[in-house]
Amino acid sequence: MKKQLMNGEAPFDSVLPEYGKRKLLMYADSFRDLANTFADIQRQEKADAIAEDRQEYLWKRRLLENRDLMAEHLNEMAHIMTQVAEESYRFIHMGDRKIKQLTHTLKEAGILLKEIYLLEREEGHKEINIVMRAAKGTGLEVEEVGNLLSVFLNLRLMPAKTSPIFVSKDWGSYQYVEEPRFHVLTGVAKAVKETEDVSGDNYSFLEVKEGRLAAVLSDGMGSGEKACKDSEFVIDFVEKFLEVGFSKETAVQMINGSLIAGGESQNMSTLDICQIDLYTGVCEFNKIGSAPSYIKRENLIERISARNLPLGVFYEMDMEVTRRRLVDGDYVIMMSDGLLDALSQGIGEEILPEMLGRIQLKNPAEIAGNILNFCIGQSKGRVRDDMTVLVIGIWENL
Repeated sequence: MKKQLMNGEAPFDSVLPEYGKRKLLMYADSFRDLANTFADIQRQEKADAIAEDRQEYLWKRRLLENRDLMAEHLNEMAHIMTQVAEESYRFIHMGDRKIKQLTHTLKEAGILLKEIYLLEREEGHKEINIVMRAAKGTGLEVEEVGNLLSVFLNLRLMPAKTSPIFVSKDWGSYQYVEEPRFHVLTGVAKAVKETEDVSGDNYSFLEVKEGRLAAVLSDGMGSGEKACKDSEFVIDFVEKFLEVGFSKETAVQMINGSLIAGGESQNMSTLDICQIDLYTGVCEFNKIGSAPSYIKRENLIERISARNLPLGVFYEMDMEVTRRRLVDGDYVIMMSDGLLDALSQGIGEEILPEMLGRIQLKNPAEIAGNILNFCIGQSKGRVRDDMTVLVIGIWENL
């Protein structure tokens, strides 16, 4: 790791030592070479398969598609390794006098300071890495230390999501990140199809990384236990892929490939992903066969939709991405097809934007419940399909 400069700030540099960086890049090149080998085999076998009979051709086609999927996985792993190797920070020199003052301030609070680094990522977010331990007889919370650092450095800091609750009595490294500009509250309302015991819809809210929230909704085809398992499979894999660093696009392609490879054992499922950068307010929608989403800004409503098919239909997918910048007080509303089906029993889907614009509620859970009740009312109280509404409200931190 590059040391702090005595005069001013260090330039952006890799967070890894040079040896570690070279090793990761070598691994990445190996995965790319292996992916290219798969691709070369594919081209040759596709040419050979043309002359085969239909049954053998279909079997070989499935094998080729699985190899395509493996090549995509290898390329994505290579991409992630390259990103890690080239991740860079700027080390900001704090000055000996300031460090001594901070050491004294923390000592008075029962914390012994060994090392501290102030870093700035390339996108401009600041981080603090600090080596410290609790003095004997004290058990200060990590968040309380973050409050002291925030005041001292004039930065709004919060512990990284992997941080423990208390500062240990042994020397340890702790990370604090700059607090995002926005925070969110979420709400959910659900109704199960009246002839079933479980919903075929599944959803999740997850923090992909510091300051980035993802809301994921999947509607399994049909209803009941089988639809529930199918959509649960999709949600589980999206969570796993996003948490380890895969891009949304690659995660979707990998899940789709898995559904195709599963054949008749897997049904089609929709997938709706909304990811919000809480530092900038930029929101990305990835919709695969899903119902429209809506952005509510006071009484103004924008409809976000895509015309594509669910997961598990075709090997090659057409995934549409829509980006919008949210502002203080905006709401994002996601829903499954069941609500639109209920509206079709009454006035029709066209009334939904007008209804959303009239809502004066502020709590996302109350808004979700209001939308669900309105749609059920349009179908005269009947629940003919599973219904799920997700509402995300975003506000600036004061």
